[in-house]
Amino acid sequence: MSIIKDIETDIKNVIEKLGYQVETFTLKISDRPDLGDYQINDCMTLAKIYHKNPREIADTIKKELDKDTRLTNINIAGPGFINITLSDEFLIDSMNKIFDNIDNNIDKVESKKIILDYGGANAAKALHVGHMRSANIGEAIKRLASLLGNDVLGDVHLGDLGRQAGMVISELKREQPQLSWFDSNYQGEYPSLNITNEDLGRLYPKASLAAKDDEKRMEEVRQITAAIDKGDKALTDLWTKIVNISSQGIKKTYNRLNCSFELWEGEMDACKYKDNVLDIFKDYLYESQGALVIDVQEETDKKEMSPLIVIKSDGATIYATRDLGTIYSRMERFSPDEIWYFTDERQSLYFEQIFRASYKTGLVPKETILGHYSFGTMNGPDGKPFKTRDGGVMELEKLIELVKKEVIKRIREDIVGDEREKIAEDLTIATLKYADLLPFRGTDYIFDIQKFSELEGKTGPYLLYSTIRMKSLLAKAKDLNQEHFTIVSDSVTRDVILTILKLPVILTKSYEIKSLNEIAEYLYTLTNKYNKFYSENKILIEKDSTIRESWLVLTNIVYRTNLLLLDTLGIKVPEKM
Repeated sequence: MSIIKDIETDIKNVIEKLGYQVETFTLKISDRPDLGDYQINDCMTLAKIYHKNPREIADTIKKELDKDTRLTNINIAGPGFINITLSDEFLIDSMNKIFDNIDNNIDKVESKKIILDYGGANAAKALHVGHMRSANIGEAIKRLASLLGNDVLGDVHLGDLGRQAGMVISELKREQPQLSWFDSNYQGEYPSLNITNEDLGRLYPKASLAAKDDEKRMEEVRQITAAIDKGDKALTDLWTKIVNISSQGIKKTYNRLNCSFELWEGEMDACKYKDNVLDIFKDYLYESQGALVIDVQEETDKKEMSPLIVIKSDGATIYATRDLGTIYSRMERFSPDEIWYFTDERQSLYFEQIFRASYKTGLVPKETILGHYSFGTMNGPDGKPFKTRDGGVMELEKLIELVKKEVIKRIREDIVGDEREKIAEDLTIATLKYADLLPFRGTDYIFDIQKFSELEGKTGPYLLYSTIRMKSLLAKAKDLNQEHFTIVSDSVTRDVILTILKLPVILTKSYEIKSLNEIAEYLYTLTNKYNKFYSENKILIEKDSTIRESWLVLTNIVYRTNLLLLDTLGIKVPEKM
């Protein structure tokens, strides 16, 4: 339990001992810092419940809080707002507790088993810029959920079954018809497949272009796709090998984004659960135009919601079949308390259908939470989705390289060779991730490479530069005492301390809304306030050893807080830049 949560618990107990019941109690950060650090707004609500004057209730509470040495300058404003200021003694004690263990500034949650679905890369295709947000948001939320005490699993959920399979194999058959998978008389073990990710990057676009205006070619693509869906031995083996090759390239790009998955599974893995799903759904499915569907309309719906197609008219599976199979697999193997999906807004209706069907049939018990947390798009300076110069969808690797070309200009000229390359990579990913996580998850935003690569303002490079400077300061002071915080020397120092104490509220809110913008904003605010403190105080040459030691301890706390939050966002801090 965090330090502020301790105070909230004690104040709640005080209010209840006075005879007033409060279901939940939270100290609100003051709108008027001149009146106090925090304010209690509950008196007006209590007045309505107990039919009393709110100021009378506030006065009674104030008299009890006056006895608490952690609080000072307790005053009542307006109709009954109670303002409180944290005493210097309390702030000193708080800093020492956080310095001893940063967990003393984090509110853990009741631990749950949570599976996060946030990949969605398509096999045999290069990741494009649209895949970045799901990776960045999902990975950071996974890290946050783990930090707060949950047991979490991330699932890439590869799009490894669908038309791209037919496309790639149809083109491969034209280029290498001698391969054993295309020989209907072949009886032996199938060999390894000698193609590369570069080959896949060529095969799919070539096939897609060829099939665009060629119905015969498109029909061939459909037939290959359907054969794999139904388990054709040769084509399934070939496609599995293609997926494995493709996955290595996809993993490489995800690794660049500091994004990892505990489960590296996909739609093909879910297919084997088709019969299990159909058995659970059997009393709810009916035929419509040859397909098997389930009604998901509810009485409270104001708009019509179409039935969910589970099996196509030709007996083949579709996305829904495989998503339901994935849910079945997750429930059977992991019994999660919650499953969270991170995809763009366009899939919101689809997931609502999937969730309703899952609850209606008992595939998922009512107490298990299924959540879809959608996000907006990353757009270019023109306000439109990022494109290449020829108007195509930009590959994620190309965007990363464009950003690296810009950020490398910010690295000191004396840093060269492999070290320069490594720092440039860390700066590049920090630039992309911080810009991507700064806006609220659900909003579109404009990514300006020049703006977000700067060393000033709300940027990843600014945060890294400031954090590295803190580390350098602490290293230079390694022979000086850095063990105890003993004095709140000025208002700027106090402001940094109060900002540190806001961390648990920020983490809790980010977790509740499943967005990282609160953390991204807080990181900038804390760093900015520390930099003001740094510029106004000559820490290393301060003659008063007591003040100097307190400043070094404060620097250490801010530095460790930054490291913790940057890691939560999936951002690495280089040694220098």
